[in-house]
Amino acid sequence: MRLDGKVAVVTGASSGMGKEIVTLFVKEGAKVVAFARRKERLEALSEELKNEAGSVLVYAGDVSKKEDMEGAIDAAVSQFGKLDILVNNAGIMDDMAPMAEVQDEKYESVFAVNVYGPMTAMRKACQIFLEQGNGGSIINISSVGSLHQAAGPVYCASKAALNAFTTNTAFMYEAEGIRCNAIAAGGFKTEIAGSMGRPNMTGYKRYSQVVGLASHPAGDPVEIAHATLFLASDEGKFISGAVLPVDGGWMSF
Repeated sequence: MRLDGKVAVVTGASSGMGKEIVTLFVKEGAKVVAFARRKERLEALSEELKNEAGSVLVYAGDVSKKEDMEGAIDAAVSQFGKLDILVNNAGIMDDMAPMAEVQDEKYESVFAVNVYGPMTAMRKACQIFLEQGNGGSIINISSVGSLHQAAGPVYCASKAALNAFTTNTAFMYEAEGIRCNAIAAGGFKTEIAGSMGRPNMTGYKRYSQVVGLASHPAGDPVEIAHATLFLASDEGKFISGAVLPVDGGWMSF
């Protein structure tokens, strides 16, 4: 098994990409702290995976709250004795508003989840990795929006910030064996569109004219799980500081 004995924390674990990542990790032998707001979904996932090689520890909380994010990582160490892998998967969309129409509330909510939450988790994980002295792996689920046009400026900027955290962390801790990579996800069949609310029509129309929703079929979230497993496992041990597109060719348009 590719993650036998490994301990991981996965955010946004109750649905979509996060659920698929937890499922694959547990089947590959990992002990996973599944972190999300919807406890009942996490408990259902834990029950579903109870006979697999690894195990699930349910942790309900909000990634935008420092005490919850740090608490999930503390729970991994307390329950399983260590931390090997952090997957920052939780994320929300903006409403596609162009810059002149960006609302403070939307900026604050998107950055709280997409930037400050992962930053808090990465800081805590790096501290633990350094104390343990045997490296570790961080995988951030970013977006083609960090490199291309996939939403409004707030979402795109939040994912670009996540990419910057990724490459800088990889650079800073290369000697300590802490690997940090990001996956630039394209469009996938998840619930993230529901976080958008009512789209800003100016931004939505412009996006549709140039990019076009129909030209990019939505992928299955398990594809992101496969890429995450590869980066977390020893098969990806020489990869760090990468932003890997998993987008069905979106970046080629």
